[in-house]
Amino acid sequence: MVSIEKLAVNTLRTLSVDAVQQANSGHPGMPLGAAPIAYTLWANHMNFDVKDSKWINRDRFILSAGHASALLYSLLHVFGYDVSIEDLKDFRQLNSKTAGHPEFGHTDGVEATTGPLGAGLATAVGMAMAQEHLAAKYNRPGYDVVDNYTFVLSGDGCMMEGITSEASSLAGTLELGRLIVIYDSNNITIEGNTDLAFKENVRARYEAYGFETFLVEDGNDLEAINAAITAAKANTDKPSFIEVRTQIGFGSPKEGTSGAHGAPLGVEGVKSLKEFLEYPSQEPFFVPEEVYAHYKEIAEEGTKTHEVWEEMFSDYSKEYPELAQQWEKDFTDITVEELIANKELFEFENKAISTRVVSGMMLNRLKDTYKNIFGGSADLASSNMTALDGETSFSSENYGGRNLHFGVREHAMAAMGNGLTLYGGLKSYVATFFVFADFLKPMARLSSLMNVPLTYVLTHDSIGVGEDGPTHEPVEQLTMLRSQPNFYTFRPADAKETAYGWVLALTSKTTPVGLILSRQNLPQLEATGEDALKGGYIVYGKENTDVAIVATGSEVSISIDAAKALEEEGIKARVISMPCLELFNEQSKEYQETVLPRTITNRAVVEAGSSLSWGRILGFDGVAVTLDGFGASGKGDDLFKYFGFTVENIVEKVKANLK
Repeated sequence: MVSIEKLAVNTLRTLSVDAVQQANSGHPGMPLGAAPIAYTLWANHMNFDVKDSKWINRDRFILSAGHASALLYSLLHVFGYDVSIEDLKDFRQLNSKTAGHPEFGHTDGVEATTGPLGAGLATAVGMAMAQEHLAAKYNRPGYDVVDNYTFVLSGDGCMMEGITSEASSLAGTLELGRLIVIYDSNNITIEGNTDLAFKENVRARYEAYGFETFLVEDGNDLEAINAAITAAKANTDKPSFIEVRTQIGFGSPKEGTSGAHGAPLGVEGVKSLKEFLEYPSQEPFFVPEEVYAHYKEIAEEGTKTHEVWEEMFSDYSKEYPELAQQWEKDFTDITVEELIANKELFEFENKAISTRVVSGMMLNRLKDTYKNIFGGSADLASSNMTALDGETSFSSENYGGRNLHFGVREHAMAAMGNGLTLYGGLKSYVATFFVFADFLKPMARLSSLMNVPLTYVLTHDSIGVGEDGPTHEPVEQLTMLRSQPNFYTFRPADAKETAYGWVLALTSKTTPVGLILSRQNLPQLEATGEDALKGGYIVYGKENTDVAIVATGSEVSISIDAAKALEEEGIKARVISMPCLELFNEQSKEYQETVLPRTITNRAVVEAGSSLSWGRILGFDGVAVTLDGFGASGKGDDLFKYFGFTVENIVEKVKANLK
């Protein structure tokens, strides 16, 4: 190791431990052990431009072991991203750019929010899929406009998480040759040595997935690390897995122990570390000027690489103007106005049809206009109705295919969907049965945290699933998703509302959307329409009403029938379709008052799911016709009757409540 490289690596180490020490919180162990990996990768292999951190063809670096965030922030600082030395000093403090775990959109240069172990690796697989798809779509001889690599730095914890296995299995199947996973193998977790719970041969597992694997015995050997990454990049026929054996907490008194993982080294520990490293200063956050100059020189090469790419893309645009025009369209937001101007999107036969079928119709009406619609299902496309007709499957033989097959991997599917969307240029969707939202929820939560507008197509939305029984009948899942900040849970009542659900999904810029769709056929309603985009609106009834009935999805039509039955008994009822409670809550107080006036305290909510979502709407005097237990096995129509989702029961409960 030449002196400037040694000093550059040790600067990453000392900045990281100083940040943790100042915060009195954080994880110094992995930054100390993995700093040589990070330096070698960024200095010798990564293409990036600190002057344009969103350059589309940059290499992506995902820190799957997000607890090592201090290392990433140190890298970003020395290379010249918008992370200052003051930001490093502000590590883990309120409103700091340097949060406890990396957050996309919050810190310049952070490609994905990570922290839940394995999530970063699975997200990176989605990014690698996006790269291959866009390369197949746009690259032409002599013009590799999309040829970046996706690099992941992961740890022992990532390797234990099931999501990692799900995503890696698919990555190997798809032969994503520009995905390179680097495994910081230090054999330590919070509870101690990994032998307590983890003795498998991880490299052999990755070989079985279809990765080319490498082993670097010494995590301080920059030449060996460099050679492994070079070889991995050279093989674009399959993804690569590089195990680098490191010492957690290298150079500190806690080296090789679990004590180095998640606690500051202490003043004496930091002092001892810097003495061991022969670092030129004990001053906290000291960076030698020659180190800044070294990193600046590397960063300037990245900017030049970007400039060469821009020149190439300019020539490409002249030679392939139609492709350049399509590129521009793919990277331009879709607007509500352009969608609703297309009246044919909202024309449907007046017959009963399931909203999952309508959703499939919408996808196929939209796919030719918006050629960046790209997604698929967790082995349920024929049930979720998510296949794009006439389009081929995305596979190792055909990266240009637009129909994705995630296999039975809901958890990783959502993470990969995040990666697809984060990459840019794609309108992505993922799909499964609604009850399996439980499997993908942690990654849907990251969608919301990252402001990633990924679309979740979640079908078989209630006890209407029927014969499959309570294991497949969602009850509490609506409440689960509604409780999640920055997520639109949209449960449409008919074809028109489903169409507007897709308008919401395709035009959302910072919020993921869950389309909650029926298996059973639903009738078309007269008054549904564009106001569905306000989340809630009146679909039946006059201004002067005795009771307001709020319903969603398949329960809207029976609520209208119940309102008509109440009117026959002299009780005036208004029905409000509320496909998206979150959207309704975003409307002005004035609008909300026109739909659901505070003066109407006699209210009912009708929904084949938990009552827990509806306290604010019901108030103290309302009545819930909901389902707070599990479903049962039987025909869907029989279950609706059995659990009280009938006109007669709604009328009876409303009348009893009025008394």
